Amino acid sequence: MKIGIDSYCYHRYFGEVYPFQRPSQKRWTPDDFVNRAAELQVDGVSLETCFLPGSAPGFWQRLKEKLEANRLEVVLAWGHPDGLEGGTNTGALADLVRSIFIASELGCKVMRIVGSSLRFRDEPHNPQLRQLAGMLREATKVAADQGVILAMENHIDFTAREILQLIDDVASANFGVNFDTGNALRLFEDPVEEARLLAPYIHATHIKDLSPRRGGSPREWNFWESVPAGQGVVDIPGVMRVLRDHGYPGVLCVEVDCLRESWEEDDAVVMGVDYLRTVRMNLPMDNSASAASPG
Repeated sequence: MKIGIDSYCYHRYFGEVYPFQRPSQKRWTPDDFVNRAAELQVDGVSLETCFLPGSAPGFWQRLKEKLEANRLEVVLAWGHPDGLEGGTNTGALADLVRSIFIASELGCKVMRIVGSSLRFRDEPHNPQLRQLAGMLREATKVAADQGVILAMENHIDFTAREILQLIDDVASANFGVNFDTGNALRLFEDPVEEARLLAPYIHATHIKDLSPRRGGSPREWNFWESVPAGQGVVDIPGVMRVLRDHGYPGVLCVEVDCLRESWEEDDAVVMGVDYLRTVRMNLPMDNSASAASPG
């Protein structure tokens, strides 16, 4: 099982600061992030398009060469913060389609996308799912032509069963899931059970751990603060066993978002990567493999 990092872990370094956070004195470029991933000797990265200044001539080619030189598998991550806005934003759809060609140029097999968000969670879901299905049928035709799988994140918007409904409606081998372990809990679902339901369709991941803060409402996304993987309440080994047993082919990408103030981003990433490596090494053999072994 491959281990990686999503660039969103460092969103403050890229200049995105939540209202309840303090700005960071560090400022990173995409090169800085890729360099750090290489230093940590991870297998892959997920690159958030919102942090990629791709308008400069030759930018994408130089980025591809840097990723290849460091042997990093890459997922292009499109859609921060609200993606297709529940199927209502046609301009976002056009941008998603443009990004498919960028993903292809970078050599991505998978592109993470966002269909909706917490902002639309309390609006009726059936109309959103119908509208998204129409948009995604259009987008997946382009993705299929480019050899890219669109993996929609569970983005504190839809339940696992609603996502399964959308997968059925889109009906394309080029559409699946970017599974976020923390966002499952933020929607009051069991991350292991949600992973089990979605496992056949998971092509990318955000391995995120959470710990509830004191005060506030569990309905608020930042009530479930990010902590380094292994330091919170998410059963990450359980999720990893499910993915392993289903032959998950992608990268386990460490992600933090509203990181608890007692942690610093890079320290949290290092701890998360080390934790996933330890869990990977100690995962028990799956039952099917054991049964198939001689003796």
